Amino acid sequence: MSPRTRLWLIFIALLTIAVLYVTLSGAFETKLGLDLSGGTQVLLEARPASGQTLSVEAMGQARDIIENRVNAFGLTEPVVQLAGANRILVELPNEKDPKRAIETIQQTGQLEFVEVGPQFFPDDAVLRTSTSPTPTVVLTATNPLATTPVAPTPTAAPTPVVTGADVVTPTAPPAFDPLEEQFGPIYETLITGADLRPESLSIQSDNFGEPAVGFEVVADKVAVFQQYSSANVGGYLCIVLDNLVQSCPQIQSALPGRGIITVGGDVEEAQSLLTLLRYGALPVSLQVVSSNTIGPTLGEDSIRASVIAGLIGLSAVAAFMLLYYRVSGLVAVLALILYGLTTFALFRVIPVTLTLPGIAGFILSVGVAVDGNTLIFERLKEELRNGRRLDIAVDVGFERAWTSIRDSNISTLITCAILYWFGSQFGASIVKGFALTLAIGVALSLFTSIQVTRSLLHLIIDKINLEGRPRLFGA
Repeated sequence: MSPRTRLWLIFIALLTIAVLYVTLSGAFETKLGLDLSGGTQVLLEARPASGQTLSVEAMGQARDIIENRVNAFGLTEPVVQLAGANRILVELPNEKDPKRAIETIQQTGQLEFVEVGPQFFPDDAVLRTSTSPTPTVVLTATNPLATTPVAPTPTAAPTPVVTGADVVTPTAPPAFDPLEEQFGPIYETLITGADLRPESLSIQSDNFGEPAVGFEVVADKVAVFQQYSSANVGGYLCIVLDNLVQSCPQIQSALPGRGIITVGGDVEEAQSLLTLLRYGALPVSLQVVSSNTIGPTLGEDSIRASVIAGLIGLSAVAAFMLLYYRVSGLVAVLALILYGLTTFALFRVIPVTLTLPGIAGFILSVGVAVDGNTLIFERLKEELRNGRRLDIAVDVGFERAWTSIRDSNISTLITCAILYWFGSQFGASIVKGFALTLAIGVALSLFTSIQVTRSLLHLIIDKINLEGRPRLFGA
């Protein structure tokens, strides 16, 4: 046995011990995707307002805000990532209330304290303000301001009237504004959610014991807040979120720069509002493109089916290799077992989030690993039939099969890179999981099918005299 082979055998032994430790000990945890652990996946698409330009910075800011909102739910390992130029992919494992989570994530979160004077507005009324974009909400029968939009009537230019030496142009009638007819006049915004101190936001109770959100105004806006409230005692100050009135309290006296926002619901609604205010408004409106919810029971069934499929596949491959290549097949099976354990251990160490397509990619990579051994063993059989000695036939078989194995694996890795890029650009996490696990498997198969198999073969033929028995190698 050559010193090089001995060193490789020592390395393989140490690798096996490390792999068994990672696989069997509780020091590392297998990270499962939504389709295996259960949860919610949401794909959001940016819908900029008329005249608004969608920039990379705005999408990055939106992603950060959404990530902060998601982390406020206390979920384990949530995923928030950009998917192309105008989409954001959100994955929420083990989320118990997907509807509330989606509403909190999607909501723009533009909070405004609006000057309405003596006019009172009920909850959920649509209000046009000086800072909000043109409303694009769908009005319902419960909205007291809802009317059917009326198209503007074009008016002819006024005809000048001559009186003596002067030309007097009659005053044109005011232009008709369909938005004012539909939503009412534009009201001035006193302060916005950005003018609240984030550390002051908290869940409190109103005078009736209902949950509310307490707030304090930043120092620069306290004087503005106090001045308006003292000048409008008996009037109203509407609190508007994304153009919808949340509450419209009456001003009883000058406000000291702090107060509460009633939500008219349960603690969960108050917590959602608190999250929106604490992490700021989204710079662009987001629309839900797709939403998938997976129960944990379905995930457990998928894992069980994947394990059964993997065992059947490995057993079939092992049986074929043993029957067709005999001693070489036994070495290939041992290398294949080490390959599977090493790949799984690497998934836990990185860690790689395992999804059902990811497991499919791993199982497929098992076939790729065996394919390399098949090329090597066929070359080995040819060399034995040509009368070469067994040890020389082994070395020549590996050397001549290497180029084919290398080229085929590089082609597969290039395909994996393309699939991974496609999944990243279009938010197809299923494609990404498949590509990543297949790429890792293919890269490791180069090591196991070449170095592990070759070292184990040399160990056997150096310790056991199999010279002159080509049938034991399938020849």
